[in-house]
Amino acid sequence: MLTFVGLGLYDESSVTVEGRDAIAAADRAFAEFYTSHLVGADVSDLEAYHDTDIEVRDRAGVEQHPERILDAAEAGDAVFLTAGDTMISTTHVDLRLRAHERGIETRVIHAPTAESAASSLTGLQNYRFGKATTLPFEWAHGADVVPDSVIATLEDNRERGLHTLCYLDIKVGRGPEGEDPDFEEYMSADYAAGLLAEAWDPDALGVVVARAGSPDPVVRADRLDRLADESFGAPLHMLVVPGDLHHVEADALAGLAGAPDDLLPE
Repeated sequence: MLTFVGLGLYDESSVTVEGRDAIAAADRAFAEFYTSHLVGADVSDLEAYHDTDIEVRDRAGVEQHPERILDAAEAGDAVFLTAGDTMISTTHVDLRLRAHERGIETRVIHAPTAESAASSLTGLQNYRFGKATTLPFEWAHGADVVPDSVIATLEDNRERGLHTLCYLDIKVGRGPEGEDPDFEEYMSADYAAGLLAEAWDPDALGVVVARAGSPDPVVRADRLDRLADESFGAPLHMLVVPGDLHHVEADALAGLAGAPDDLLPE
């Protein structure tokens, strides 16, 4: 059996009870933290909390050489751990399909997602979100400051009155100069707001969500060019660009995120 377990949004205690029980029952535990990361806990915290050894795999160890994970699942019960919900990345879907090809049974244990947290913390309704996008570091894609695909997603959602969730780039193990096991960088929401203000619309309303799932999340709404001049503390950050606002959503952004009145519908 290979069980995919989402660890939740922030630290070692963010996992569900079902996920915790699956980890305790497993013979082997593997994890990856290059698609997302628990900023409130490191591997030693997880190992102490779950009283188990966890083998962390890099990108190549999951995508190109998953044999250790699959062999362990074939011989007994293995768990594969990821931050947030599991199966969000195509990497995880591919690993599950490889397990099925070898006749290994799989199951999925879910956890809170960044998307659900963004909706919950801002008061923006989840059914009013359109396609999400990821804003990469400039050096990571080698094109314009903001990729055309990001602008196209923002424009398309705006035309349909939908909110856009912008995931912000995470780079672990790979930096501007190539592979680097010690490299770790997280795009901040103020930096992201500055990129969009410069390349798209400085007057657009933006909503910062910082450290969702932690004891001290921050939610702040203002024009993108103003958000670019603020600081929102430690990662992880997200940035939401709202579309048309229902009056309850507008009230939520004013009351929960400090949105200025002149940026909200009357």
